[in-house]
Amino acid sequence: MKPDGDLRDLLERVRRGVLSPDEAEIEIQKRSTGHIGSIAHLDLERAGRCGIPEVVLAEGKDPSHLYAIAEGYARRAGRCVITRIDPDTLPALQEITERLGISYEYSPEGRIMVLTGAPKVQRTGGIIGVITAGTSDIRVAEEARVIAEEMGCIVRTSYDVGVAGLHRLFPVLEEMRDCHAFVVAAGREGTLPAVVAGLMDQPVIGVPVSTGYGYMGKGEAALASMLQSCSVLTVVNIDAGFVAGAFAARIATMVAGGRS
Repeated sequence: MKPDGDLRDLLERVRRGVLSPDEAEIEIQKRSTGHIGSIAHLDLERAGRCGIPEVVLAEGKDPSHLYAIAEGYARRAGRCVITRIDPDTLPALQEITERLGISYEYSPEGRIMVLTGAPKVQRTGGIIGVITAGTSDIRVAEEARVIAEEMGCIVRTSYDVGVAGLHRLFPVLEEMRDCHAFVVAAGREGTLPAVVAGLMDQPVIGVPVSTGYGYMGKGEAALASMLQSCSVLTVVNIDAGFVAGAFAARIATMVAGGRS
């Protein structure tokens, strides 16, 4: 996650004759990838290349592999974002931060951690509103919040304002009128994103959440409802908080005039 300025500095050194083109090529290759034994190839330049940091999905990984990858990113890139963390693996990740002398932020609701030994993320000017229908949706919304903040956006949140008590929503939208994009998470019948999209002129990303029971439960009804919305909105996959937060951050950054 090295800033673009590092690459410009490298090219300037080539222009001045301090580095040869061959030496610069080797340096770029060293900066762009890293290897963790035979288990992982680290993409260290993803943020500079496409604006979205490399994120490590903890779910399904062997704990020893997860720890090695997290430490590799923290050492080489200065930052590491880890999602879907099992509480049992959290102490070992915290121990890594202590050993490397870096700080971390952890959201227990979103089960997402940011390890950082680099300067704070530069603000892009983008502002995002993250809204949930119910409290069961907070775990997904928090994943969206953290990744959007990691991409340089200001995030405003309001949780538990779903259609069962729709009057709760209107003061929230009034307070969020200056947001550039919205992430709206909802389970059950998944109505709230369509309502927000029908009231606001900013882009809305709907996130179906795997709540609900019986027929079309586990987020399936919410996904189908959002896909059939007569309001104009973008829909991501069930529980895809990371994707929604990253997409909203790209939109907000572009609208605010920052780099996409």
